[in-house]
Amino acid sequence: MARGRVQLKRIENPVHRQVTFCKRRAGLLKKAKELSVLCDADIGLVIFSAHGKLYELATKGTMQGLIERYMKFTRGTQPEGATEALPPLDAKEETDVLKQEIETLQKGIGYMFGGGIGTMPMDELQVLEKNLENWIYHIRSMKMNIMLQEIQALRDKEGTLEAANKYLHNKIMESTAIADFAPFTTDTMYPLIIQDGIFQL
Repeated sequence: MARGRVQLKRIENPVHRQVTFCKRRAGLLKKAKELSVLCDADIGLVIFSAHGKLYELATKGTMQGLIERYMKFTRGTQPEGATEALPPLDAKEETDVLKQEIETLQKGIGYMFGGGIGTMPMDELQVLEKNLENWIYHIRSMKMNIMLQEIQALRDKEGTLEAANKYLHNKIMESTAIADFAPFTTDTMYPLIIQDGIFQL
């Protein structure tokens, strides 16, 4: 039976999204390797996960070598002046750029909380989206670090409790061994009696 057509949109369930990412990433890497072997092609593949983790594949040589080769190849195909580096911004220009970003963020916050008027232009929405994605990434990273620290603290506490439990168990076993000695017995056939103030056996 043929599989149904998969609707190409973002998977909302984070577990399903991670599983799909792992499966498709493995399939993509496998196809790239097969293409390289079958067609003798040099392939460089770079993947960044939603959490910022890097996955890369260089079928021949290294990724750095492939990037340098790509840069040499594209220099000849780009129009003149395209390869020139942009001059660094001076303090005033950098301040203006930061002010513009702050205004965009404040406007976006106003729209999110119902205080905005009209609609935001597409470029401002894209800037806002990029900043929100960065914030989400940093928040998730901080959450993961805090959770890992808490897990480590719980493991340390578990080890301490296990050691204390073992110590107490050994103490209980020692006390029980001392108390379990057999009661003192005598082979005397006659009980000790007192008669007329004289001890007789």
